[in-house]
Amino acid sequence: MTAFFVALGLEVEGRAFVEGEFLETVCGIPDSRTEIVMLRSPDGGARLELARFVRPDAVPGSPVAMANELGLRNVSFEVDDVRAVVDWAAGEGYGLVGGIGEYEGAWRMAYVRGPEGIVVSLAERIG
Repeated sequence: MTAFFVALGLEVEGRAFVEGEFLETVCGIPDSRTEIVMLRSPDGGARLELARFVRPDAVPGSPVAMANELGLRNVSFEVDDVRAVVDWAAGEGYGLVGGIGEYEGAWRMAYVRGPEGIVVSLAERIG
């Protein structure tokens, strides 16, 4: 997952493991341990935290969940060239959820299904 977002232009800011009372309190799972990777946009204006459970084992979700299924299914990014990012994603084995569309001559958008089924919404300002 980290490599996917780095390829989209984010930079790794840090990586850490968290466990103990704090994590158990926050997530409600006793004896849990998680790995956190902090990513930031090149201009430092946005951050994205990726987390994965080391303990207990992860419970798989639906890798084909659509963007309207309840739960976090999608994250959005503005990109310079939607078609180029879609082509890159296809080369990495990730496909479009639907197609590439244009909204009122102002935006070009597409949903790409990335690692672990996450839907990444790509938006390019065109107008």
